[in-house]
Amino acid sequence: MNEIEELFLEMKDTSELMIDLAYSALLYNSREIAEEVFNLEEMIDELNTNIQKKSVASAVNDGNVEKALVMLRLANCIESIADGAMEIADVVLRDIEPHPILKMSVMESDTIIARVAVDEKSVLTDKTLGETKLTSKTGMWVIAIRREKSWFFGPDENTVLKKGDIIFARGPKEGEEGLIKIASGRKRRI
Repeated sequence: MNEIEELFLEMKDTSELMIDLAYSALLYNSREIAEEVFNLEEMIDELNTNIQKKSVASAVNDGNVEKALVMLRLANCIESIADGAMEIADVVLRDIEPHPILKMSVMESDTIIARVAVDEKSVLTDKTLGETKLTSKTGMWVIAIRREKSWFFGPDENTVLKKGDIIFARGPKEGEEGLIKIASGRKRRI
């Protein structure tokens, strides 16, 4: 896979996470998660710019204008999806009251998205997700990790957690408390 395709896949994965987080921010009225959507939008803009530059340069070098046009159009479509996610999250950030039907669906939902930071005292620090058995112990499935400015989407059992990582996990409401205790270091055993 060439560099443009890798950038495109990163952009696609990021926009998918943005939609997931935006709906979760709206459903659970979470400003914290809504702010993450806005942070990811900056990343999408940067990826889109890089794809545009590299696509044009590639078309100049190899003469494959059609491929460059396809990549540019796909990147613009993903940019539109990311903008839509941002608009959804903006509802939470502007404190707009959700529709009553949406409120009812939140009350009936047993799944949430949690955002927690891994503390240096946490038993998660420097362990793989497989070693921690986090999902089986808390019921929370890690869907993404932010490490400084880098994102890891769909981490697997070999993904190592580091001090300062921000974990985004989906699962039952009752699993969130356990995840927070473990990530913060308040619970020393998993």
